[in-house]
Amino acid sequence: MTDFRTVTETFAVAPQIGLADVQLAKEAGFSLLINNRPDNEEATQPSSAQVEAAARLAGVDYVHIPVVGRPGAAQVEAMQAALAGARGKTLAFCRSGTRSITTWALGQAGRMDRAEIVRRGAAAGYDLAAILG
Repeated sequence: MTDFRTVTETFAVAPQIGLADVQLAKEAGFSLLINNRPDNEEATQPSSAQVEAAARLAGVDYVHIPVVGRPGAAQVEAMQAALAGARGKTLAFCRSGTRSITTWALGQAGRMDRAEIVRRGAAAGYDLAAILG
């Protein structure tokens, strides 16, 4: 089931995607998938290797940046680097999308107005006010 939530013109988040959703993401114009979910967090989730194989088959770039709890500086920097190197729209996902949008939001702090980050999060269904302090 697809639930791609637009955050900016070039960035969206989603709860866990299935392997069939990779092709739907491609058809929706995404050229990069960022998986923020660690493998084996839940027995039913596809592994990073499975999602990567589906992405490659669909012609979509793929990056695995697992986040457990609150994202640290390494995950924020890795996401920023992946976004900077993206050749088009990016879809980031995790179990609910919260870790993905939080990682993005922390990377935007100081680059984008705090109120705008919070507004974009709310429009996508996520409350970022407490995260950004």
